[in-house]
Amino acid sequence: MGTTEDRALGAMAGLAIGDALGMPTQMLPRAAVARLFPALSWFEDGPAENRISAGWQAGRVTDDTEQALILARLLVDGRGHTDPHGLAAELASWARHAEQDGSEQLGPSSRRAIEGVMAGIPVEKAGCRGTTDGAAMRIAPVGIATGPNDLAVLVDRVEEACLVTHHTGVAIAGAAAVAAAVSAGVAGWPQEESLGLAIRAAEMGAGRGHYAAGADVARRIAWAAGLVRDASGEKVADLVAGLVGTGVATEQAVPAAFALAGRWPADPWQACLTAASLGGDADTIAAIAGAVGGSWTGVSAFPEAALATIEEVNRLGLAGVAQRLLPLRTAHGAADPRARGAAPE
Repeated sequence: MGTTEDRALGAMAGLAIGDALGMPTQMLPRAAVARLFPALSWFEDGPAENRISAGWQAGRVTDDTEQALILARLLVDGRGHTDPHGLAAELASWARHAEQDGSEQLGPSSRRAIEGVMAGIPVEKAGCRGTTDGAAMRIAPVGIATGPNDLAVLVDRVEEACLVTHHTGVAIAGAAAVAAAVSAGVAGWPQEESLGLAIRAAEMGAGRGHYAAGADVARRIAWAAGLVRDASGEKVADLVAGLVGTGVATEQAVPAAFALAGRWPADPWQACLTAASLGGDADTIAAIAGAVGGSWTGVSAFPEAALATIEEVNRLGLAGVAQRLLPLRTAHGAADPRARGAAPE
């Protein structure tokens, strides 16, 4: 399972690797993915019929990784806290540059919130309708920067990162689950205890922020993980695509990612490949599955050439990012799952 440093890098590398694997298949129907990539086993160029990623180089990451890196920088600057004004400004700047060259666009919740802030809406109110998976896709750095043994502190940090774009109970629940799983994984907790903490974090996060109607994220994570636990590889994909869902809604994408990470807890590469084969919001599902799974196993569970490809194509400096985030972990970061507020049920 490696060192704390290895697991922190595993989370960041898993996020980027999953994101890049899902780049060419994102928002395509599953049948189209099967036709274009009948045996997906490595990074692929964006196909011509994908209106989002057509022509993109194999191994290129998307907004999932780029926004996670923005959040990581803000956490370092804020010594573990996220400045919502800073996040709004950084996302607006990112969107201007990305949309000028036609390469990316903000997701619907983030776009609505950032445009609201630019129009004068207070940051505390801008994210009151954000329910999509944009917060969960970029939250892994909070899990690296925050220890797992005081769950209330961890969810506080998640809520700070969600405030400006996704300040609803459903979005905070999904982001809190991802951050908690990564935090516990980096601390060396066993996979089952990490999953238990993620479910408890989702339960706590659901009570934060503004109300938005939606399915119970915590219960859907537990259900999805159990649904695929003993299924064969192809059956896993059928179950996740057909029952859990692969849309941008938090209550679909986050449980789907946990189902895949939990099905292959020692092989996050396989979890990411399966996520990428699903179509729908494949880049985000694979990114979350990779971040969670990578925190459990460490970076060595991924092919060495995969991380090399990601760095060659994108120049992300992921090892340095992980090294800057780790010192932010609080005194609550010890690996005893029986500490206050953290014991999984």
